[in-house]
Amino acid sequence: MLNRLHMLVREVAQTEVMPRFLDVGISRKADGSLLTEADLAAQAAFAAKLPAIIDCPMLGEEMTAQRQTELWRHNGQGLWVVDPIDGTNNFINGLPHFALSCAFIRNGRPQMGVIYNPVSDECFYAERGGGAFLNGRPLPLRNVQKQLHEAIAGVEIKYLRSGKLSSRMNTLAPFGSIRSMGSSTLDWCYLASGRYDIYVHGGQKLWDYAAGALIFEEAGGKLATLEGDDFWSGEHVFKRSVIAGLQDELFTKWLKWIRENQ
Repeated sequence: MLNRLHMLVREVAQTEVMPRFLDVGISRKADGSLLTEADLAAQAAFAAKLPAIIDCPMLGEEMTAQRQTELWRHNGQGLWVVDPIDGTNNFINGLPHFALSCAFIRNGRPQMGVIYNPVSDECFYAERGGGAFLNGRPLPLRNVQKQLHEAIAGVEIKYLRSGKLSSRMNTLAPFGSIRSMGSSTLDWCYLASGRYDIYVHGGQKLWDYAAGALIFEEAGGKLATLEGDDFWSGEHVFKRSVIAGLQDELFTKWLKWIRENQ
């Protein structure tokens, strides 16, 4: 099934997303965020074709919040979660850093996930208990032992709710350098592959982490939230914070620093 899923994600990217890259109609959602014809076309294609892999409902980013909540509450035994284009602002502005993300979730936990960047032709995927891969290569691609002051950190400053933490992230950060590239799903993949070493995000949506957190865990990464040590616990399904690190020791030091500076 995993092979069928990443073939489908590639197909949707090739038929619905890339033909519209650099030439796409744009509108705004009720919350003011941008929406493109490519988002809607890709989501519709997933809705039509995912049941042939596993016949269960699909929750997509471009649905209403009410519909998303209903789907989550009533489909614990099987639910597809799709982000048709993560990094829509990048896509609109011609920045080649965006991805399609699709995960199958059962009992609140992702069982299978695929994230695909069609510009770089990088397909990241995992199945629970089966490891994580990039175009057939096991993840992580590299796992260089580092001290915290040498680490490359993925940080989304604007989503950190604590003013103290965001201020200290800018002035007293313990890591080597910072990255913020506009696609949460690809952030997970860069963590899983060893391109990033550590990560923090103040509040990702379900479709941002559904596939990515699984890929990262299957690559051996450690993760928690700003509120607690168990990433998957709690009721905040539709907006969940992240603290993550690929190496155990690095993650422990990073988690300690964040907890002391919140």
